[in-house]
Amino acid sequence: MPDRPAEDRQLLTPAEVARLFRVDPKTVTRWAQAGKLSSIRTLGGHRRFDRDEVMQRLAEHGDPQDADG
Repeated sequence: MPDRPAEDRQLLTPAEVARLFRVDPKTVTRWAQAGKLSSIRTLGGHRRFDRDEVMQRLAEHGDPQDADG
């Protein structure tokens, strides 16, 4: 993730990321578990994704499942 303070980051929920990639939110969670998208956890244990990273990944690869990294 970018080296910015957490309060400066725009964070997306799995559902928001799923809408961008046109997949199910569970797929986004699987990508995070597989290391294809990095995420942070809230105090309640929910995943959040850095918007800039998600948008970069979307522009570069479309579907993280298709990416080599």
